Amino acid sequence: MEEQEFRKLLHKYLDGCISDSEMEVLERFKKTLKGQNTEAYFTNDLHKNEVKASVWSPIEKGINKRKFAKTKHWRKYAAAAVFIGFIIVSYFYLESTTDPILTIMPENAITLQLEDGTIQVIDEAGDVKVLDAQGKVVGQQEGAILKYANSQTVKELVYNTLTVPYGKTFQLQLSDGTLAHLNAGSSIKYPVFFIAGRDREIQITGEAYLEVARDTAHPFIVNANDLNIQVLGTQFNVSAYPEDDATEVVLVEGSVSLYTQTKGDATDKNTVLQPGFKGSFDKNSKNIETSEVITSIYTSWINGKLVFRNMTLKNIMKKLERHYDVTIVNNNTVLMSEEFNANFGDEPIEKVLEELNNNYGIEYKFLDDSIIIY
Repeated sequence: MEEQEFRKLLHKYLDGCISDSEMEVLERFKKTLKGQNTEAYFTNDLHKNEVKASVWSPIEKGINKRKFAKTKHWRKYAAAAVFIGFIIVSYFYLESTTDPILTIMPENAITLQLEDGTIQVIDEAGDVKVLDAQGKVVGQQEGAILKYANSQTVKELVYNTLTVPYGKTFQLQLSDGTLAHLNAGSSIKYPVFFIAGRDREIQITGEAYLEVARDTAHPFIVNANDLNIQVLGTQFNVSAYPEDDATEVVLVEGSVSLYTQTKGDATDKNTVLQPGFKGSFDKNSKNIETSEVITSIYTSWINGKLVFRNMTLKNIMKKLERHYDVTIVNNNTVLMSEEFNANFGDEPIEKVLEELNNNYGIEYKFLDDSIIIY
């Protein structure tokens, strides 16, 4: 968390107008300070008393009655007194050090890594500005989407990396107008600006739905694990999680070419997909197989839905972990490879598990911060 952001949230807390999501950010920041020697921060008794008074004044008026929102890991509510101690310690931390707080990252946050390694935290309700090395604004957040401006004057590629944790989704508009919807547990590495005369090339880990801006002079190439996807202008879904056995590309509109070799080599081995087809790249055999599919099943996550068709329990549990940011331990080895069908909307994880239990007899229980399938 940057110092400016922390001070803003601290003042909102003291004024009693902090939101639940902002309170969670402060709570996560508090955890990062555990174990630090905070005694050195209390160096000015007079100043300390003034701050204490400013902190306790709103508390005495009843502002401290706010409860912390419960997270998806079912964390326990934090005690108000403990949090107030954190507020005071953090305040003196900021007052007594000249080093910016740039390395402290909230847990489970969307992050943007710049070319120089600097990491910015992105709040879905925020308005982060992305600056280049000269301090010029090259990107602007608008709620749940980060948009980059277009430029035809750059001569060198500069990359940013956007990472979305489990339990969240986010959108990115590249400088050429291409729109990327990022699913939970995904990241995308992309040029801030594309260069005239060169291919538009990005890297994706996890899952993304892409609406590629058409530009016949500059083919768009997605690197997903060992698979390359080349397009001119199209809409498709790519799923390339490291832990999955296959990388899948589902074409909704247009045309894409799948290949594993370096561009320009053995182009006759490229696999061309037509709309309504899926290409599956087996990471072990390195083979690409195609099959006709119902594309909406694979793109339903964009609208917050979960659709499972002939999917093994193992894969269903993994998708639930990503979608809800939970940990699931599957102790039912018999059902691991069994296939199931299910549709879910915006239901909580408890409702999803209840439906699986009612329809398929899948037994479960909550234990600490995990879900046990038995």
